[in-house]
Amino acid sequence: MKELALTLEDTQWEKTEITHDRHVARAIVVDEGGFFYFVRVVRDDIFGNGAFIETAGGGVEAGETPEEAIHRELKEELGANVEVLCKIGTVSDYYNQIHRHNVNHYFLCLVTSFGKTEMTPEELEEFELSTLKLTYEEAFEEYKRCAAKPWGVLLANRELPVLEWANEWFSSKE
Repeated sequence: MKELALTLEDTQWEKTEITHDRHVARAIVVDEGGFFYFVRVVRDDIFGNGAFIETAGGGVEAGETPEEAIHRELKEELGANVEVLCKIGTVSDYYNQIHRHNVNHYFLCLVTSFGKTEMTPEELEEFELSTLKLTYEEAFEEYKRCAAKPWGVLLANRELPVLEWANEWFSSKE
């Protein structure tokens, strides 16, 4: 399958100026049973309040490749060791509220084992990150539910095409 390449605008907040770029490694994580793993993020900040679904992942650190970052991030947020099955692609999007352009590098990953999460205090306390284990259909519906709020719209716009791509990839392997 051809890698995904999307560029999305922030449709929820007025664009003023973009002051910085952030490279992010994210993953659609699946287990042998076909369940998908996400993080639940609880927010009450500049983006609004609510609980949202999001793919696990985070910033690519200096000197790190996106693939190295995804292994680190999945261990931290999900406690998961994974095999990278393939690169899904890149989604470029904007968060006008914080003047940021994100370059999201998405991977499709298979869980090889679970251990203890290694979340930062900010992830645990400020965002109350927790793990969601869902079927494809449940994840799709959860993104739609979260899209009732502005930040959820940005997440759904970014991640539903990635989730659909992953589902098509699995279907092509059957």
